[in-house]
Amino acid sequence: MKLLALDTSTDTLQLAATDGQQVWQHSGPGGAAASSALIPAILALLAQAGLRLPQLDAIAFGAGPGSFTGLRTACSVAQGLAFGLNLPLLPVNSLLALAEQARHQYGVQRVLAVLDARMGEVYAQSYDFESNIDLAACPGELLVPDKLPIPLAWRDQPASWLLAGNAFAAYGPRLLGSLSSAQQVGLACPLVLPSASAMLRLAPALLGAGAGVAAAQAHPNYVRNRVAQTTQERELARNTKIALQGLAA
Repeated sequence: MKLLALDTSTDTLQLAATDGQQVWQHSGPGGAAASSALIPAILALLAQAGLRLPQLDAIAFGAGPGSFTGLRTACSVAQGLAFGLNLPLLPVNSLLALAEQARHQYGVQRVLAVLDARMGEVYAQSYDFESNIDLAACPGELLVPDKLPIPLAWRDQPASWLLAGNAFAAYGPRLLGSLSSAQQVGLACPLVLPSASAMLRLAPALLGAGAGVAAAQAHPNYVRNRVAQTTQERELARNTKIALQGLAA
């Protein structure tokens, strides 16, 4: 299959394209820069691959959860590219793409994918690639870092799974709060992001399962309903932080 994949759900812009045999990739700054850089980068990558948009079988995009602005950017660009050509779009869950990248990179079949959701929360979902569960039907949850959904069957086998994502730098030991010291021995916590190349690997099976949609039907998966805290919530958080600092003094 000839496919294009794009992801701007994190602070990194990622693109990948394949002609069915070879894969071409590009990465660059995400965030605010993604909206202006995405289309030129796509056209440059397709030119490098010797592909034209009408030749593509589908376009995959990172549908979230993740950065609100990044999710809207990826979805709107994918829709714009696909609409006139009547190409199917494939919304790929960002946590599933993260888990697939970790599986591919580290050779582990069990991955707890965790993305920093800011505001003291994380997006998280566990994936077992050897199970018969429909992995695409696991959209992820918005949680506080201490409440990760670690399956009970994994807890005494720390070397058999990864805690992968970008949240460990922000929350560190809080992510492991529900595990005993013994259950943490051998557990790896690598920095992994959702990747466009992972989306390419997932795409054939997802498209075969009917996950492709028309451009007009594509939409981001926000999970969180709000972008930022209210003034009252920020004031409460600030006062709480001051109070905790006073207790620690």
